[in-house]
Amino acid sequence: MSRLALLSVSDKTGIVELGQALVAQGFEILSTGGTAKALLAGGVPVTKVSEYTGAPEIFGGRVKTLHPKIHGGILGRRGQDEDEAAANDVRWIEVVACNLYPFERTVSGGASLPEAVEQIDIGGPSMVRSAAKNHASVAVVVDPSDYATLTEGVSKLSATQRQHLAVKAFQHTAAYDGLISTWLAEQVAAPAPTELAIPMRRVQGLRYGENPHQSAVFYADPNAKGRSMARIEQLQGKELSFNNLADLDATLRAAFEFQDPTCVVVKHMNACGVGVHPTELSEAFKMALSGDPVSAFGGILAFNRPLSVDDVRAVRQSRVFFEVLAAPGFDEEGLALLAKRTKLRVMKLPDDWASSTPAGLDARRVQGGWLLQDWDVGAQSGWKVATSKQPTPEQVRELNFAWKVARNVKSNAIVLARAEGEGLVLNGTGAGQMSRVDSVHLAIRKATRPTQGSVLASDAFFPFADGIQAAVEAGVTAIIQPGGSIRDEEVVAAAEAAGVVMVMTGARHFRH
Repeated sequence: MSRLALLSVSDKTGIVELGQALVAQGFEILSTGGTAKALLAGGVPVTKVSEYTGAPEIFGGRVKTLHPKIHGGILGRRGQDEDEAAANDVRWIEVVACNLYPFERTVSGGASLPEAVEQIDIGGPSMVRSAAKNHASVAVVVDPSDYATLTEGVSKLSATQRQHLAVKAFQHTAAYDGLISTWLAEQVAAPAPTELAIPMRRVQGLRYGENPHQSAVFYADPNAKGRSMARIEQLQGKELSFNNLADLDATLRAAFEFQDPTCVVVKHMNACGVGVHPTELSEAFKMALSGDPVSAFGGILAFNRPLSVDDVRAVRQSRVFFEVLAAPGFDEEGLALLAKRTKLRVMKLPDDWASSTPAGLDARRVQGGWLLQDWDVGAQSGWKVATSKQPTPEQVRELNFAWKVARNVKSNAIVLARAEGEGLVLNGTGAGQMSRVDSVHLAIRKATRPTQGSVLASDAFFPFADGIQAAVEAGVTAIIQPGGSIRDEEVVAAAEAAGVVMVMTGARHFRH
């Protein structure tokens, strides 16, 4: 009696070649629907599952493989269940090749809920899980790239190979279920779940982690549209590292806070240079670089507009080494110039990056668990002037700029900013200090322009008036902060006494 292999796949890549190889090894092929048609068209003899089980496909194909002759043949314990198998006319199935209905592709195309529900596979995951459970006796493959392990001979598979295929199979069904549950929860506005599977797909291995002795891999949310790091195309340069991607994410968050042509330089997750200009991207770059040219060395550079060859020339003429350069596009001449910097990683953003937002939730790993939260993309509304002195229109523009920069700096965050001609520039950053007044002093010390006449943004309230006093001594003329301290009156009074404008946003923007 011939051996049995069950092939039922959504992705038909390589399935005919696999079928041919299995037939050559003495297997009889069981199959269903479109897979059977593809195999027959490729000259592979097939026994349809409905013929083998004697049970027709029913309910529009919703029930095809859910039958004791199928699952008994996969799950039966070899050397223990033979008599029961014979009594029920069950033959052992030695190979299961199966991948699942294209739920991800269906929902990415904007499918309705009823359309998506029909792409939730039931029989496929059941077969995959059954085969993976009984992997000591059944070879299970869910990825066409693994078919070669079977074409070389099923009998030659080692126990380790079978185990690795089983692990991959369980990962496949877990990610599939995670994708469905996540998408469905978004559609029906379900409350925060008591149990959660986060679907992730490997994008690429990375040069190393935060440090060279740490290995790292980049995984992406397979259903993420809009601002997804997995949608960015690398045009040139070395392989990316963990830090490159983390810093690039931080740079893009800051760059796309603004509508006008903007350049941002980030070093170690903090903006050290930001420039905004009403018309010229190259001018925005020059202002951003001047904010902290020392820290910019080895940083990440991002623009919120496509780069012309003149913009690229401005970057090259700076002679500053950047790890990564990202923008929504580049002209051919500009790319040709950039190609001369072979170590520079050049990244092209999707065209819709500016008009989209991050999908899903912001997740952070902690020891033994995850922290999940909404993305901090809150609106800039509800501001109140806390002092009798009102901001001028120019100060309003500067404060708005400073506030957007501050929400992209690690807490405790203090940002000094000012107008420069038609543009706006980051003048000093105090990031990640344990004391807010220390962040104020650091921002003042890091300033590359006179602090007199600057505005200051703080990502959270001032717990004491000492931060205000330090800012006043540096010549700051307007301050924006959330408010909410038990000493707000004292803090406002310090600003009032110095004739400094104070605006309260009512919204904190910690970034840890």
